[in-house]
Amino acid sequence: MIAHGFLVIDKDPDMTSHDVVAMGRRALGTRKVGHAGTLDPMATGVLVLGFGNGTRLLQYVTNGDKSYQATVVLGAATITDDHEGEIISTAEVSGITDEAIEAELAKMRGTIAQRPSSVSAVKVDGERAHARVRAGEVFELPAREVIISNLEILEIRRIADRIEVDIDVTCSAGTFIRAIARDCGAALGVGGHLNKLRRTRVAGFGLD
Repeated sequence: MIAHGFLVIDKDPDMTSHDVVAMGRRALGTRKVGHAGTLDPMATGVLVLGFGNGTRLLQYVTNGDKSYQATVVLGAATITDDHEGEIISTAEVSGITDEAIEAELAKMRGTIAQRPSSVSAVKVDGERAHARVRAGEVFELPAREVIISNLEILEIRRIADRIEVDIDVTCSAGTFIRAIARDCGAALGVGGHLNKLRRTRVAGFGLD
């Protein structure tokens, strides 16, 4: 008899969300397994699996707010807005003050228009944006409204030719943390990308 419910996974890096679903199917002995919100392979943390009749409720979990801890790198922009992509520009960061970083991130709190990363899973003419980028296309996705209810700076570190900023974020579904890094770097004129990402909560499901 198949059980029904949710399973909260602390995802390892270098695994896709589909990899985790496949492991869940084998472990639970059922094909009826889905997840509530994709995590990039580089990311770790909370991935909620629904199994059996629990899959019917995943949409309500997916639409809930989410919390993340992340590290933003200032001083270089990449094609993917994270450390896995090719660096497309670099800039000197010695003139960037902590106050300037705090001011730019503060502008992102609340309801904002955010442009998704071009390597996201958003569909463009029926095809995932990241697939089109990897095929050599260059384009920008239109901005959409998201809500960032909390964006807190945990630490700012100056290392060689870059600045690393650890942040804690709580946001609505559809928010891209990579876009926060990209837009902060762009506003400061030095470029930015995401170096680490850990999801700590999805709706009512947390790491605890």
